[in-house]
Amino acid sequence: MLIGVIADDFTGASDIAVTLAKGLVGEGGLNTTQYSGVPTMPADADVEAGVVALKSRSVAASEAVEQSLAACRWLLDQGCEQIVFKYCSTFDSTDSGNIGPVTDALAALLEVRSVVMCPAFPALGRTVYQGHLFVQDKLLNESGMEHHPLTPMTDADLRRVLRRQSANPVAHIAWQTVVQGSQVLQQAINEPQTRTLLIVDAISEHDLTTLGRACQGAKLVTGGSGIALALPHNFIAQGRATGKQAQAPLIDGPEAILVGSCSGATRLQIAEHQKNHPVMMIEVKDVLSGETGPAQLVAFITEHQGRAPLVYSSGDPEAVKRVQEQYGRERVAAALDSLFGETAQQLVAAGTRRIVVGGGETSGAVVSALGLGALTIGAEIDTGVPSMVSRGRQPVALVLKSGNFGGRDFFARAVDALRGDD
Repeated sequence: MLIGVIADDFTGASDIAVTLAKGLVGEGGLNTTQYSGVPTMPADADVEAGVVALKSRSVAASEAVEQSLAACRWLLDQGCEQIVFKYCSTFDSTDSGNIGPVTDALAALLEVRSVVMCPAFPALGRTVYQGHLFVQDKLLNESGMEHHPLTPMTDADLRRVLRRQSANPVAHIAWQTVVQGSQVLQQAINEPQTRTLLIVDAISEHDLTTLGRACQGAKLVTGGSGIALALPHNFIAQGRATGKQAQAPLIDGPEAILVGSCSGATRLQIAEHQKNHPVMMIEVKDVLSGETGPAQLVAFITEHQGRAPLVYSSGDPEAVKRVQEQYGRERVAAALDSLFGETAQQLVAAGTRRIVVGGGETSGAVVSALGLGALTIGAEIDTGVPSMVSRGRQPVALVLKSGNFGGRDFFARAVDALRGDD
């Protein structure tokens, strides 16, 4: 294994996994496998990039550090020469962590001096300029992320955000340096004489390609999935990888769509899906009272099999906030995680073989509940969203979609993209 990724949620893991599997246009990427949690067994010998998916974005910082270090040690045992800490392209965290503390811990373990930090994902409108994170044409704190129920982002200046989280100095490499090319950028990255976290500007995929090439030989790199665009190139150029196209077997069988995201994009996707497919809305109060449970969800999906049935708990941010204030944020999150996890278990036990999941927390709950282990990364269905297939005698095909990803008709397309011919 050449590159090892530690991802702080499951959808983000699949996002960077498909980036590594694709590589640069015309060149190909690395043979990539995603793991649900820290594996207990060695990786297969042909795996060139391994992505460990954790559910560590919203846990206590100390727990996130512990999980991330365990993942890092396993990846190093597999021979990884470069570790990537992957977080969200909207830098989802609070003043107490978890991006800063995890980065500090990994930097200490790997004994590195300079740490690149760049969440930019221009294909989805996330750019970093003069140290500030933009979502499309808005500063992060004016993009709607300031209302996020778990990690409200109220400051677009990533230097200030990181200084409140990290014990290490924070510096900035401006876009004017990035555009001078990978050699100049690499010199700027290597300049600090003491451990320093470096916010690096990037406003285009060309900038990210330049940054990726400048990170050749770096033991630790951090960022959104875009940071990985050119990382496979560095090993391919050295003749240590041949460049491959992502492939995974397609799966036939019953389908289900489980959605727990409250993002604006997801709500629009649900509304679009509802025009031609059966949709069931879940009331959180009914889940908490026991009136709605896995049995009701499974029954609905089974009744509408073959028509891409969708069940969701998504709501607008204000409605979600009111529910959290009434019942408690942790109680609501735990109840929904349990609901979707148990529903997925029952569906797979009954023969469901294609599952599309919307929302990072929901994806983590589903994948953890299913315990599928290693997932082979397949083709990209939409920007940053691949198909994935579990291994074993009865494989399950999965799509894990972050809240803001995908076009209006994403859910129907995702279900169809998983279909096989058997």
